[in-house]
Amino acid sequence: MNKLNIKTKDLFESIDYPFLKEVFEKHEYPWEILPLIKDIIARAIKEGLEGYTYYSKDILIGKNVKIYDTATLIGPLIIGNDVEIRPGAFLRGNVIIGDKCVIGNSSELKNAILLTKVQVPHYNYVGDSILGNYAHMGAGSILSNLKSDGKNIIIHGDKEYETGLRKIGGILGDHADIGCGSVLNPGTIVGKYTQVYPLSMLRGCFPEHSIVKKQDDIVEKKGE
Repeated sequence: MNKLNIKTKDLFESIDYPFLKEVFEKHEYPWEILPLIKDIIARAIKEGLEGYTYYSKDILIGKNVKIYDTATLIGPLIIGNDVEIRPGAFLRGNVIIGDKCVIGNSSELKNAILLTKVQVPHYNYVGDSILGNYAHMGAGSILSNLKSDGKNIIIHGDKEYETGLRKIGGILGDHADIGCGSVLNPGTIVGKYTQVYPLSMLRGCFPEHSIVKKQDDIVEKKGE
């Protein structure tokens, strides 16, 4: 079985944005970045970012951004170059979207970072989450971010990681692919290049370069 890598440096191969690079390099585990998103955006909005313009007083956007009329944007937000935000999308604050991402119809995002070429194209929920480069969420897949009992999230990896955070959604490594209709329970981590079958319900951490058929049925990708 492939390695269960859940450290920041193992999940994301490159960070192409100077205002994020230092933060990702500094923090050993990706969930440690989530409480910092608001401050990262606030600093960028105050100082400005090269190549970005102010869409409003608390929203910075890059070049060639397509925003449909029925999308709702609530700052603070940073939206990169060549991003498409489709009808009915709801961005409700503290979201950083990298270049060439697609935010789909009726998808909702809050307190999240999407790196380059991420797709959340159809009826997705992304809360308190980090999605790596080229990560993809199939139609109707959900990153659940709050336990039903409201207690702090524990990351179930090679050991139990006490996060001290009440809300953590999903952490998707680069090129992770989540099948249609899947639900990732709070604090779930999917390794880079791993595919998750449609209609899965997952909890815990899953190794890189794998195929997750269900919670306890994981196979290594052949030839990788």
